[in-house]
Amino acid sequence: MLFQPLTLRGVTARNRIVVSPMSQYKSVDGCPTDWHLVHLGKFALGGAGIVFCEETSVSQRSRKTYDCPGIYTDAQAKAWRRITDFLREQGTVSAIQLGHAGRKVATRAPWEGFSPLGEADAAQGRPPWSGLAPSPIPFKEGAMVPKEMDRDDIRAVIQAHVDAAKRSLDAGFDICEIHGAHGYIIQQFLSPITNHRTDGYGGDIEGRMRFGLELIEAVRAAWPADRPLFFRGSCVDGRGGIWSLEDTIVLAGRLKERGVDMFDCSSGGIDGPLTLHVVPRVPGYHVPFARRIRKEVGIPTMAVGLIREARQAEGYLQAGDCDLVALAREMMWNPNWAAHAARELGLARPHELLPQNYAWWLQKREETLELSRTSTHEQPVS
Repeated sequence: MLFQPLTLRGVTARNRIVVSPMSQYKSVDGCPTDWHLVHLGKFALGGAGIVFCEETSVSQRSRKTYDCPGIYTDAQAKAWRRITDFLREQGTVSAIQLGHAGRKVATRAPWEGFSPLGEADAAQGRPPWSGLAPSPIPFKEGAMVPKEMDRDDIRAVIQAHVDAAKRSLDAGFDICEIHGAHGYIIQQFLSPITNHRTDGYGGDIEGRMRFGLELIEAVRAAWPADRPLFFRGSCVDGRGGIWSLEDTIVLAGRLKERGVDMFDCSSGGIDGPLTLHVVPRVPGYHVPFARRIRKEVGIPTMAVGLIREARQAEGYLQAGDCDLVALAREMMWNPNWAAHAARELGLARPHELLPQNYAWWLQKREETLELSRTSTHEQPVS
């Protein structure tokens, strides 16, 4: 099943292997660079069915860092087009993940602990800025207090996502995903840890879902009907499971009603980048969430999280746990993972997943090796 095509609306992926978004912190003025072309291009060359670019900001204010990419200017869309054209030439479906970091803005890179920018950064021309959030709660000590969003801010953020979706179409992307996980602005509204509002966008789960659902409705209306819309959600999060899988099942049902085609299962983010104590990091740790959401809601799901082996990925699909399997760090280690998985699963001519000018030479090598083995076997024993 790993190598069966999957059609969602008018888009068909050649297989069920997805390269998950991987933030690189290598953008310049929000534009992707040659780094992104090579980084993403090699996964397409390696045979993956869908390649996501990294989380991409819908506005300047919504960036985590100065080095995050965006799609809020025409120049950025043009820079992405160069990359999506290359992915398409290799037979790969291109996907963008639109994000708004909300209160989690003005930070350093993850290898610097996502620490808030301060005076030393300002002296080097990188001053911190305040984000937007449902409630004025800093994301960590030392961070600026975010502005509590009023109705105008809510409308502006929704419109920023709509504008970004339209630019994503101009940039050549086939799939659009809305990032509602990892402590980003939609999850900040969903979680009672970060949403202390008393108006119609707070309170019970219906109120806390309102912002995200309104945003999805607006993006679905702007994104072409023949192209899929994905949603990434943190299936569980918060101290003591304040946002639970049961809550996610309710949310997934509402998203399905509004035209979301795939629920991308993740976890964590409100209390930190991973919230390790909530979900132990074992192979396939998001698969149980994908299985239950798929079964109870009837929406296709994608699972990510320490998926490394071909038979592991195939097993999830065969069991009906998910519809797509996503890999990130394993792809960094082995960008030709798809072709290697095809060989491990016994597919004929696995090299054909690669470009012809790779596949032809590799197939010739296999034929040479086979001749060598046959010749050695036929030599008489002296």
